[in-house]
Amino acid sequence: MPRCAEKTIGFDGKSYPEGRPKIRIPNAWAPRDYQMNVWRYLEWGGKRAICVWHRRAGKDDVCLHWAAASMIDKPATYWHMLPAYSQGRKAIWSAVNPHTGKRRIDEAFPHELRANTNESEMFIRFKNGSTWQVVGSDRYDAAVGSSPAGITFSEWALSDPSAWAYLAPIVIENDGWALFITTARGRNHAKSMLDMAQARDDWFSEVLPVNVTNAMSEEAVEQQRVEYTGIFGREAADALIDQEYYCSFEAAILGAYWGKEMLLAEQQGRICDVPVNWDLPVQTAWDIGVDDAMAIWCFQVYPDHLDIVDYYEGHGQGFDHYCEWLDKRGYHGTDWYPHDVKVREAGSPGARTRIETLITLGRKPGLAPNEDVMEGVNAGRKTIPFARFDAKRCAQGLESLRSYRTEWDEKARAFRKTPEHNWASHGADGWRYLSLSWRAPMREPEEKKVPIGIPLPDMTMDQFMDLEDSWSVRRDRV
Repeated sequence: MPRCAEKTIGFDGKSYPEGRPKIRIPNAWAPRDYQMNVWRYLEWGGKRAICVWHRRAGKDDVCLHWAAASMIDKPATYWHMLPAYSQGRKAIWSAVNPHTGKRRIDEAFPHELRANTNESEMFIRFKNGSTWQVVGSDRYDAAVGSSPAGITFSEWALSDPSAWAYLAPIVIENDGWALFITTARGRNHAKSMLDMAQARDDWFSEVLPVNVTNAMSEEAVEQQRVEYTGIFGREAADALIDQEYYCSFEAAILGAYWGKEMLLAEQQGRICDVPVNWDLPVQTAWDIGVDDAMAIWCFQVYPDHLDIVDYYEGHGQGFDHYCEWLDKRGYHGTDWYPHDVKVREAGSPGARTRIETLITLGRKPGLAPNEDVMEGVNAGRKTIPFARFDAKRCAQGLESLRSYRTEWDEKARAFRKTPEHNWASHGADGWRYLSLSWRAPMREPEEKKVPIGIPLPDMTMDQFMDLEDSWSVRRDRV
């Protein structure tokens, strides 16, 4: 039998004999027919689920009510995690059910069962000691000492994939559950997780497009297409409809700078197994962070293409940690850094510059061209078609390239002119520096070849940046 069907309990969270004031959990709510598969899976004790459902299918509602039931069943800490903490208030905490006029959290977590509610922290405590809170994947490691027994990862495709890697051991130790709910957002970590879950017996996975649930009429979807077309144009509107309502993973993320280039790289088989050629130096390109992440791309340069052989990202570590990682792998060559590598490090002997620190650690630092962000974005777009990426070693970096995007400005009704700063920024910034620097360590061809046009090593930056986009569809370039 299911372990956690509808519960009737006292207002203080305890069971009482008949005649005492009681409340039902889930409270005045029941899963829709198409939501019952995942609900039954959870009732029967399932622990892991990924649901790729169309927009407005009620993904968050299911998870809010499941969290409330879990809080009664097992007093513990529970989280509802959005891609960014700043999204939580509007998307979950303050969200109102238009059918009832009530806040969704008030429907899921009745006031009669609460000991206290902290509006500023988006935190609820039940009288039995259970807690529930809205958090962000951009701050997943900030809640030191927290030990959640259940986490909903809402809009998982836009979240930092490192969040689950960090939190999984905690959830496992607590014998807890994790629900990943999302719409499709390109072939990123959500698609990889779905593929994995579909091949396992201990995961629940489900893809529900709107023509399966019939939760919205075809007319309503087409009206949304018309509105999207007026805002974003026809091509982007069709891509959004396919993603949000028909659960397609093929379209690039809206506003993604390099989405089309990354999709083409996958279609052409350039995201594959790329062995390291130990006869060539392994160059690196860094994005430097102190309190933030540090990202390193490792690459080798040939006369007609790049091999991207590795990627590493870390938080809160000194240069010695990253240099040791490179040394252990035998990666030695020029290390390309942004110009802030010239900053002096507080607390270092004699207040050395970062360059001096890196030299003492045995590295060969070089300065990437000091171009503005959008020039680097353009260079990144031009460089991807030259590159082969090792699928496994570069997996985290590839997620950054797919997800690096600009934000839509609702007031201006246009995309912002600067990138959104989120978890993908670190790997993307490192890629910008790589793209501005990679032609410098060009290797001479081993065999003399008849040149066709200007060889890549001989191009100026202006000539490289002026390359026509049409060549990128040819498969014989790499």
